[in-house]
Amino acid sequence: MSEIRILNVLDIFQSVFRKLNINYDVMRKILEIKLTMDGRRVPTILNNAKKKEGNQFLKSLWIYGIYGVLLLPFGFLGDNYFFQVSIIAGVAMFILATSLISDFSSVLLDIRDKVILNTKPVDNRTIHAAKFFHVAIYLTLLTGAFISIPAIVFLFTKGFIYFLLFFIIILLIDLLVLAFTALIYMLVLRFFDGEKLKDIINYMQILLAVGVVVGYQIIIRLFDVVDFEYVYDFSWWHVLIPPIWFSAPFELVLNHNYTREIIILSVLAILGPLLSIFFYYLSMPAFERNLQKLMEESSTKKKKKWTPNDLFEKLICFSKEEKAFYRFASIMISRERDFKLKVYPSLGMALVFPLIFLFNNLSFQTLEELGQGKSFLTIYFSIIIIGTVVHMLQYSAKYKAAWIFRTTPIQKHAIVYRAALKAMFVKLYLPIIFVLSILYIWIFSIRILPDLAVVFIIALLQMLIAYRLFNNGKYPFTEPIETTQQGGGTAGIVILLMIFIGIFALLHFLISLLPFAIYGYLAVLIVVTAILWNVTFREKLAK
Repeated sequence: MSEIRILNVLDIFQSVFRKLNINYDVMRKILEIKLTMDGRRVPTILNNAKKKEGNQFLKSLWIYGIYGVLLLPFGFLGDNYFFQVSIIAGVAMFILATSLISDFSSVLLDIRDKVILNTKPVDNRTIHAAKFFHVAIYLTLLTGAFISIPAIVFLFTKGFIYFLLFFIIILLIDLLVLAFTALIYMLVLRFFDGEKLKDIINYMQILLAVGVVVGYQIIIRLFDVVDFEYVYDFSWWHVLIPPIWFSAPFELVLNHNYTREIIILSVLAILGPLLSIFFYYLSMPAFERNLQKLMEESSTKKKKKWTPNDLFEKLICFSKEEKAFYRFASIMISRERDFKLKVYPSLGMALVFPLIFLFNNLSFQTLEELGQGKSFLTIYFSIIIIGTVVHMLQYSAKYKAAWIFRTTPIQKHAIVYRAALKAMFVKLYLPIIFVLSILYIWIFSIRILPDLAVVFIIALLQMLIAYRLFNNGKYPFTEPIETTQQGGGTAGIVILLMIFIGIFALLHFLISLLPFAIYGYLAVLIVVTAILWNVTFREKLAK
């Protein structure tokens, strides 16, 4: 087995572990069991989840190899190593951080050790070492697959020194990402407990994913373009941006830039990850003690007397049966953490991307000039996530409870999915379009109200189209969430839905060139959407 070969590498250093008062034999046995169990877990990134024989994580490594190819174009942006490596480090941190969040959070927050191992004669130092190397082994495999192609290309095109620096900074990025993620969880564990803690961890994962995307924009804006060359001007707050740290050694060694700023950033590139992982190691006992809170239940919450969701339920649901399933879908969307972990990051992107593309225009025009143009069409980027969310409505970690649909005397089976779609639109998309609309009206004035109405109706239309393309005739929340697929036919449908959005946006732009044509377009969209809605839900779902 591949796991045994990996553990054989650790065997070489067993004398070191014993000198550190770690029971190596016990640690190795713990790792062997953990790796065997992990072989049955399907990674988030794995495209084909139908065939589950063998270690699913190892089967997914080729995908990280493809992601590594994304680094290659940035390595050939001339001899401005500071700029090109800042981008490379940013991309690498994004890929590694999101992978750690999606696939290794369950390892960092594993409480089974407390239940099983703490009742056995195993010292805490050995348990902590096993947990650390459990994550480190998989992170090493993931990183190896991720950097293998660019490392080989850089070795033959950039030389051995560039290759060596690239290899070192990727290892340092691994340490920083691992320590930073663990320290964030540690901070959350320090102040919260029980169910609320689990929710906060979900939101921290979402914020981290969105924050990395926003970080790209910050990195790009650190450089000014002068005569088609990227020029860097140091400011004190740049020491807070890790990708800049990791680009400094390249500038120092390869371009012989010995300025004070480059030396400071180069030192941070080394000390930052090492100090972070050292602090994480020192804090691990307290971290393990606080993990006990994950097994605690929060005190019973008082039920709210009224929420805005109750108002929408009365406005958009027209029968008691539909209202019941609307409440059911709302609860599932709000409370199921596996669903939120897979969907909510996309919602964050839907809120951020329109703003990124909108404010990119401020680099060549003023806010007043922006408000007079048609950049409000960037709001269409918020619709892109609707297809993915509709697809995810099929899945649930509690899919085994699907028998409830077969025992419930449902008169019109299509009502179930119709209610779920309404709940999804109100709970997930409506807050995004509401926030964006307020900001866009502030920038573009109330003249874009008809345009926003068009976008709203197109979002409804896109939801119905996605439902017709994705739905397989089953009830919502009845498929195992582990079998979610983003490859093959699903990826093709998602791309097709994006093309539809592009067509709608282009058509919107052309119609906006004609006086008052937007009102006729809005009327047509309302009629088409109403007809499609009635036609779609005449069909019955399979029992």
